[in-house]
Amino acid sequence: MPFPDTRPPHPLAWLEPHAAARRAAGLRRELRPRAAADGLLDLAGNDYLGLAHHPRVVEGAVAAVRTWGAGSTGSRLVTGSTALHAELEAELAAFCGAEDALVFSSGYAANLGVITALAGPDSLIVSDAANHASLIDSCRLSRAQVAVVPHDDPQAVDAVLAARTTSRALVVTESVNSVDGGLAPLRELHAVARARGALLVVDEAHGLGVAGPGGRGLLAGVGLAGADDVVVTVTLSKALGSQGGAVLGPAAVIAHLVDAARTFIFDTGLAPASVGAALAALRLLRSEPGRPAAVLRAAAALADAAGVPAPASAVVAVVLGDPEVALAGAQRCAELGVRVGCFRPPSVPEGTSRLRLTARADLTEADLVRAWAALTAVLAPAGAR
Repeated sequence: MPFPDTRPPHPLAWLEPHAAARRAAGLRRELRPRAAADGLLDLAGNDYLGLAHHPRVVEGAVAAVRTWGAGSTGSRLVTGSTALHAELEAELAAFCGAEDALVFSSGYAANLGVITALAGPDSLIVSDAANHASLIDSCRLSRAQVAVVPHDDPQAVDAVLAARTTSRALVVTESVNSVDGGLAPLRELHAVARARGALLVVDEAHGLGVAGPGGRGLLAGVGLAGADDVVVTVTLSKALGSQGGAVLGPAAVIAHLVDAARTFIFDTGLAPASVGAALAALRLLRSEPGRPAAVLRAAAALADAAGVPAPASAVVAVVLGDPEVALAGAQRCAELGVRVGCFRPPSVPEGTSRLRLTARADLTEADLVRAWAALTAVLAPAGAR
């Protein structure tokens, strides 16, 4: 008689059943490396101002590499802060109307750094239910009490703040929702936060370069730029076509982050190429303030092609419901020469899988005609139009 196998299961034995369950639910993900020039019209990326390949932006990156080298060589507090980093921080703060700014290696790191440095066990964080994963993770890592409130609901925020027992409180939201492109009620949220002695933290990842006067963000658009009880995070990887993130706000907050934000202290500084590209893009945006309006015109045209209402941002959401239907729609668009995003759970709630189209300021009339043809062919059979 053979001896029974008493060995414990392999520690990774759970991975295959887990992957099989995701495949069955239409939620398995895979990397699809793209070529430098694959011929597809890109309506999936976040290059809202069309600057990632702009000659001035590319030259900004190249010049920075020639001057500073390929890497920043260390954390910001050791050798990773260059004069170029300081230049970008000063110009970002001035452009957005903030007192000071601090550049991080990514928008994700900026959100993690600011939330965990400003909140702790003696704090309450009121977080919008539709917040980006980076904000959700920030709340979890902060060790603070966290209350998740319905999306864009200032009254719910007020009710939670009214009942708080902690010494500090933060209200955390995106200015422009990354999934549906909706605009947050920032004036109302700020009024509630101010009345209750809470700090408002606004992620302008999808607002910078698109919303507000000259692309200065939605906070500037509603008259709250530079408010002394508001802290802002931005990415450099969307409208500015580069890489990295930043926190903007009162000088005292920025000084505190240098002391306490772990994703700043212990992370290698943003590479010079990304800093140089972001700085060139910011200067180009300042010199060409019509680009944000061009983004919104393109977004309205894409929404019309998809049969959905025109958004107030660069993001056009086409909800199809079933994840496999959404994935098939995205694949069919690619076959027709148009790359679109496909958002499925957990990126969106169950039953709301969607195509996510992103507008760019440099889309031509021919591009929009091409997009119209593809979207019409794909969405009409899906019953989305």
